[in-house]
Amino acid sequence: MNIFVAGATGALGRPLLAQLLAQGHEITALTRSQEKADALSQQGVEPAIADVFNADAVKAAVIRAQPEVVIEQLTALPKTYTSESMSAAAPLNQRIRLEGGANVLAAAQAFGVRRYLRQSIAFWGVPGKGLADEETPLALDASPELTADVLTINEIEPSLLKTPNLEGIILRYGFLYGPGTWFAPDGDVANQVRQKQFPIVGNGGGVWSWLHVEDAAIATVAAVERGNPGIYQITDDRPLKVSQWLPAYAQWLDAPSPPQISVKEGLQIGGDSAVYYGTQLRGASNAKAKRELDFQPRPLEWLV
Repeated sequence: MNIFVAGATGALGRPLLAQLLAQGHEITALTRSQEKADALSQQGVEPAIADVFNADAVKAAVIRAQPEVVIEQLTALPKTYTSESMSAAAPLNQRIRLEGGANVLAAAQAFGVRRYLRQSIAFWGVPGKGLADEETPLALDASPELTADVLTINEIEPSLLKTPNLEGIILRYGFLYGPGTWFAPDGDVANQVRQKQFPIVGNGGGVWSWLHVEDAAIATVAAVERGNPGIYQITDDRPLKVSQWLPAYAQWLDAPSPPQISVKEGLQIGGDSAVYYGTQLRGASNAKAKRELDFQPRPLEWLV
């Protein structure tokens, strides 16, 4: 199958390309730099050099590639996971997902691409009992600091699903861990945990849904090949409260036990988003992905 990938050089893009190539697909990957283009060529991937904000250049790249399927994994996340760095990165991340994503989608539609997959987020279901599924509304007002990001998701998901003559698939990923992520042993969160800078806020009742980057890639390939149009939540089988996963993560890193702080302290140190993630976040169900994609995620590696 001929596949065009936008966002192919990040922590998820690299294993995704490897999985697609292993399944015999022909890949064209969008990049802005000649250096990354050269690296893609060495992997056996055809590079397409274009700025995602240049609609004409993106359209020309898609037309040259003539893909059957487009996979859009566009993000602009920082290397560090702090309230300051995330706030600083948010405007570009929102722009690349809205404007850049719209350019890729328009190019795909103009060429007549059959199937289009778009990255989304699994852990922003409105707080409530049990696990959120694909029908659960998004938490649009859960945290003022996160409102713009959630609104971005609330815009890009229906914009794809309502596009005519296109099989749109939304892949809502959990918190990514594994090589190249914040949670890798050499990642930023791991370093914060070692320095006792990643605390349990309040009761630590926020429920996180996890996903190894290689499992994310495997599920994405499955969705390319046999997914039905619509939304899939791609997470592992065991959503965990912060009070459960964070101490185990620290022990796995051979780091000190994480400190526990009050909600008031959490607001002062990390803002309302840190409090929301630490105390209110809702876990996500992966039942649909397991049922329709035969998705079989690995156990969280620091709890094995």
